[in-house]
Amino acid sequence: MSVGNHAIFRLIEIMARLRDPQTGCAWDRAQSFATIAPYTIEEAYEVADAIERDHLPDLKDELGDLLLQVVFHARMAEEIGAFDFADVANAISDKMIRRHPHVFGDASFASIAEQSAAWETIKAEERAAKSEEAGVLGDVPAGLPALLRAVKLTKRAGRVGFDWPTPSAVLEKLHEEVAELEVEIEAGDKAAARDELGDLLFVCANLARKLDLDPEDALRAANAKFTRRFGFIERALAKDGRSPEESDLAEMEDLWQQAKAAEKSLP
Repeated sequence: MSVGNHAIFRLIEIMARLRDPQTGCAWDRAQSFATIAPYTIEEAYEVADAIERDHLPDLKDELGDLLLQVVFHARMAEEIGAFDFADVANAISDKMIRRHPHVFGDASFASIAEQSAAWETIKAEERAAKSEEAGVLGDVPAGLPALLRAVKLTKRAGRVGFDWPTPSAVLEKLHEEVAELEVEIEAGDKAAARDELGDLLFVCANLARKLDLDPEDALRAANAKFTRRFGFIERALAKDGRSPEESDLAEMEDLWQQAKAAEKSLP
């Protein structure tokens, strides 16, 4: 534990040096919560990428980069007298103890489902304590990735009964949104098409939730599939000394189907 504490204190001190008004780094001194936020989001995605690739050395590095973001934000807050790193660590420690009464208290749960229900009840009590005026959706962060926020919004609304009963009901709505989008595309109304496309994506996110799937994970898998199959096209054309620019859609579509068939034949 003492070694770990030393490592954290060292990182906190490094950030303090970087932010020093006289001797610090000009770039680090110029940053604010708003300018650092995009880097924080990017680092979180890079952590997820290392996990998806099952590359533990990269995961160690990316977790360090993400931790730096926490230290950076905490240092800026400390400079204006709001809170410091210790406050951040204590707050999450208190929250974990509060949300695990079966570990740190006398509560007991008969199943994971019962434990999850208790977790949600505690979270709801925490939200209520923060603000009585926020509403059911008030504290769903606006800065979340859009698909993730859509899932959280519909999940929160579902807790109070505003939800489709089955995935098939969501599919019906999906077909409806596709038809509405087709109308606006045909009309050439780009602004209306944007709205309908947003509705379509929102329903897709809700369908993923009803299927107990992560839409971000599903889309990442689709991205990987597209990259893999397009790579097949590039390699096939390269055997003839050509690039995709020297091919045409019909040929590339045929190669795409070959890539798809090859994947299906794998064990």
